[in-house]
Amino acid sequence: MLRQTRLAGESADHLAAREELRLAEIELMRHREQVAAQRRALSQGPPVDDYVFIEGPADLDAGDTPVREVTLSGLFTAPDRPLIVYQFMYGKLQTDPCPMCTLWIDGFNGIAHHIAQSADFVIAAAADPSALRQHARNRGWHRLRLLSCGDSTFKYDLGSEDKDGEQDSTVSVFTRDGDGTVRHFYSAHPRMADDIDGRGIDLLAPVWHILDLTPQGRGDWDASLDY
Repeated sequence: MLRQTRLAGESADHLAAREELRLAEIELMRHREQVAAQRRALSQGPPVDDYVFIEGPADLDAGDTPVREVTLSGLFTAPDRPLIVYQFMYGKLQTDPCPMCTLWIDGFNGIAHHIAQSADFVIAAAADPSALRQHARNRGWHRLRLLSCGDSTFKYDLGSEDKDGEQDSTVSVFTRDGDGTVRHFYSAHPRMADDIDGRGIDLLAPVWHILDLTPQGRGDWDASLDY
């Protein structure tokens, strides 16, 4: 059976503690696999409206008008591919881009071409297209499809916006039937319970998990648009 390699100068107690941790990490991995299998086994989700989004070209500046409408069903590139939508906290009452969402999207920009091998992936925000594209240019996002949904009820219906326009970060997955019907498959929010306010979509970014490898852990670290 695979065990930890004893390091030079390491005490037996320290080696035993590391071995106990290794076994706990194996159990955690197995539980994550069980949860992923449970998610995949969800029954066919309910149909949703064919929401309309606004998309602007990558070089759209404030005051420019060349934009186009695209429907939710039109975001699928093939019937058998799922669509992943990350809902960005930007727009309406969220007048500045959310730093934590920006951190996530920084990472998405680096892996979007990998995701594209298996699924369609877009970013949706309530902000207008010009503001959204300007933030994208500021961050160097060049691999992402960015959509404005501020004039639709998409974010409200999916639980990432309240009636007053307060924004929340959410990730949603959709499927499309052969007849074009779009169905909601899965959504996750940062708030998982009354006592779990911001951990619901941690797995979408490696930052916290890397910090968790250190003696001090993630602590009270928070993202910023300008460190």
